[in-house]
Amino acid sequence: MSLGNIRSKAPTVADVAREARVSKAQAARALGGYGSVSEEVLTRVMAAAQKLAYRPNEVARSMNTGRSNTLGVIVGDIENPHFGLALRGIADVARAEGYHILLGNSDETLVEEQDAVRVMLEKQVDGIIIAPSSSLQKDNAHLAQILADGRALKLFDRGVPGLPVEAIMVDFTASSRQATLALLDAGHRRISYLTSMTLDKPFVCADELGLTPVAQRVAGMEQAFAERGVPFIAELIQPNASSDEAIAAIVDTLFKSSQPSTALIASDSLIAMSVLRELANRKLRVPEDLSFVMFDNFPWTEIVSPPLSVIAQPVYEMGREAARRIICDLRGEVAGTLKEFGAIFIARGSIGVVV
Repeated sequence: MSLGNIRSKAPTVADVAREARVSKAQAARALGGYGSVSEEVLTRVMAAAQKLAYRPNEVARSMNTGRSNTLGVIVGDIENPHFGLALRGIADVARAEGYHILLGNSDETLVEEQDAVRVMLEKQVDGIIIAPSSSLQKDNAHLAQILADGRALKLFDRGVPGLPVEAIMVDFTASSRQATLALLDAGHRRISYLTSMTLDKPFVCADELGLTPVAQRVAGMEQAFAERGVPFIAELIQPNASSDEAIAAIVDTLFKSSQPSTALIASDSLIAMSVLRELANRKLRVPEDLSFVMFDNFPWTEIVSPPLSVIAQPVYEMGREAARRIICDLRGEVAGTLKEFGAIFIARGSIGVVV
């Protein structure tokens, strides 16, 4: 194809109108899906658009219809496979229903999250699915603004008390209790839990952590310790495990203690991989030197040696449900009762007996 045969610019609505021999207003209504045109006009316009390879101006369409057919999704860490799997579920449903996805990454920081929300509202997304970085109502005026702007909103993975919005999430209390009981029954008493959640003071109790998965997980641990009549050691809950360097420092502190931990629970797969790397660097073996449990169940957890004990959750299905429910809201359809998602503890070979 010679350069002379290439159009100098993309075809416009006016070009389509001329080709279809209709008015520009009729072509715009037919292409934009608003107003009304006759079946004959619609057929002629669509044929002309196909012939000219016309692509609609989505910004102009959204101004006319009030809809952009775009969903914003804001997650805490795009590198975390947990969110990657959730995004796959969201995207699969969105694509099937004719919606596009605009992705934002908050790095689990409130400022970045607020900026991502601002950008998405400026881009005129129809609704936002977000994993909020804070569960405190005072931190979430930007989420209330989404509702005030007439946009749909769903929370994913974490809730915000006082915000009248559905949260698609798992209650980890029971599964965390079960995993902790397994460790206690194997003789472990010093069980550490590592999370990337940011705390600017030492952990005291689960109640101070808000409506978050971390609060549920620690509450499950506290329940297991109480059930077995074993003192719960709050200092073994280790927040701020947000980088390899931070995790290495935490592991160093735990093992320099006069009473080192005998078991460790990792809050997600990124923390788990970093911890396992650090243990290997120290020539420590699982489960001979340290028992190990992690949240999230990915294929690699079964093929490492030993296979890792995990707490599995239906992340992909949760992503699908979040997308389905927000699209139902946008279409004025009844989504039905919010499904309760559960997590399960899967015992494998990474828990050893304390002798």
